[in-house]
Amino acid sequence: MTWSLATIAPFRSRMRVLAVVGAVCLTACGAGSRSSPAPVLGAIPPFELVDQDANGFGTDELAGSIWIADFIFTRCPDMCPMLSSVMARVQSKLAKDPAFEDVRLVSISVDPEHDTPALLTAYAEKYGADPDRWTFVTGPREEIWRLSRDGFRLPVGDAPGNADAPILHSEKFVLTDRQGRIRGYYDALDQKAQLAMMRDIRLVANEPADAAASPAAAPPGT
Repeated sequence: MTWSLATIAPFRSRMRVLAVVGAVCLTACGAGSRSSPAPVLGAIPPFELVDQDANGFGTDELAGSIWIADFIFTRCPDMCPMLSSVMARVQSKLAKDPAFEDVRLVSISVDPEHDTPALLTAYAEKYGADPDRWTFVTGPREEIWRLSRDGFRLPVGDAPGNADAPILHSEKFVLTDRQGRIRGYYDALDQKAQLAMMRDIRLVANEPADAAASPAAAPPGT
């Protein structure tokens, strides 16, 4: 499917506004410009939500794995299909390399009242998600929005007056290491950022399990 600039631009514009309001000017693609190990940009707090099979899913299930997270919702008409299409391509690339065997993908719904496990299952099937690799997650709205803002440090908010896309959220992919530490933010709709993410996944995957990555200053506004 081909997406025109006219389709993408309004969503990029709205997300820029939301990012300013939320004061979350992150180092998007920041990890992508380095050849040295990706720095630690933060840590994901413990969480426990529900996956597409209605089973508990959270930090315990991800412990010891490298994972890529994004935020989507199934009735999103434009940006989310693009994000999920990119994630499907990432899944395909990971599956071709044994070095990435323990890399997981996690898509978290910011519209949990609508996105039941059954709907997430159908959505996962639409994008060819391998249930052993790519998990879709829902749960209490307040908990998910807090996880986005305070855990991943990504903006999320209501979009009043927009019945088709009632929620604004980030288009970033987030790389998290085996210790649950954030190692990079990447614009999922930018090809250079996608390549940078794949390179950083390899860097993190090659680290010893107890590696102490180089620390980095907190993103501005946090």
